[in-house]
Formats: sequence, C-alpha cells, structure tokens
Amino acid sequence: MHRFQTLPSVLGLAIAGLIGGTSSVFAQQTIPLCQPPNAGEYLLLVVSPTANNQKQLRSALPPELKTITCKYLNETVTRVGGFNKIDDANRWARYVSNIVGLSAIITTRPTTPDVQAVQPQAQRQLQTPQQTVSYNPQALGEGYAVLVDYYNRPELVNSVQQAVGGNVGFVSYGQRPYLLAVYTTNQSEAYNTLQKLNNGGFVASIVDSRKVILLRSTVRL
Repeated sequence: MHRFQTLPSVLGLAIAGLIGGTSSVFAQQTIPLCQPPNAGEYLLLVVSPTANNQKQLRSALPPELKTITCKYLNETVTRVGGFNKIDDANRWARYVSNIVGLSAIITTRPTTPDVQAVQPQAQRQLQTPQQTVSYNPQALGEGYAVLVDYYNRPELVNSVQQAVGGNVGFVSYGQRPYLLAVYTTNQSEAYNTLQKLNNGGFVASIVDSRKVILLRSTVRL
C-alpha cells in the first residue's frame, strides 16, 4: 500500500527544492565575463547554456585543455584557450561540433593590438559606420560569419576592405554592431579570412551565421 509522505518529509523536500533553485539562480548570476584572448592566441568559445552541456563538453575534452564557464555577449559559453595556431582551434571546433554537438566561436587578438582597441567594453560607446542610412535587417542563413570589432572607429572599414580584398557589410551579433568581413558556407574560407585579419592586426571572430542579423550588405564611408 502506498502511503503519503509525512509533513516533515514534504517540508524537507520543499526546502531542499527551494535551496536548490536559489543556488541555481545565484550561480547563473555569478557567471563571470569571458576574459579576452592573449595577443596572438586563438580562443574557442563553445556555446554551452546548460550544466549538462558543460559537463558533456568537459568529459569530451582532454584535461590539459583549460576550460572555464563564462559569459560572452548574452550567451553562456565554455572558454577553451591556449591555441597558438588557427588550425588547432579549427580542429577542436570541428571535434566539439561532431562529438558533443555544440557550436563554437573562434576569436583572436592581433599580436600587436591597438591600445584603443583593447579598452574595456564598458568604457566605450559603440557607433555605427554610417548613422544616417536606413537598414533592412535580415537574418543570415546557415554558414560562417567572420566579424570584426571596429571599436568605435568607422575609419577601419577601408582597412578591413583592403585586408579581405572586397566589400564589407554591417551586422548585429549579440545585440552589438560588427563589420562583416565575410559570410560563407565554406569553412576553409572563413578560417583563412580570420587568419588574414589577425595578421593584419584586427580583432576578429568566427560565429554561427544563423545568429547574425545583416543590417547592410555593403558599408561605404
């Protein structure tokens, strides 16, 4: 015969659930912001919003790879650092996607960063390269988007165009504006562009293009 739980047991379960829920909320509120990569380092940011995602990822990665859960823009990610070559970061990004089924962002910082370019985000106002144009927002399709953070310096548009050998667009990612260096379904093209931008001294990232909103296909100053 099944019996109802006694009142103390029920209260105990309720209190335990309340404490667990409070701890979970508190933990979510105290996730630190991701630290930027070191100069010349390729950083892997794996989108892992749940504790189960994070556990699966850590179990799939070798212990020598340093991981930490942190906030990047509005997403909870696992920061995997220490890659000196884009090929290594690329290989681990494919591994994470194939084995764990999680998408990854690869970001880097040039070996000779501009002093203004590495100022804390909270200390700068982001502006658009063209503030008088009208935009027609639309989501990009499946593929890879290489984004450049222009750090409130619209004059970088011309430099990025020269680096990639073509026009650049203007997009929104994670509620922040970026220059779009390339949008492609070819992974090799995306990583080659990222490396080219890094060699040129730009702060660039590869992201899932489905999360990028195209505001303007071509930016002209």
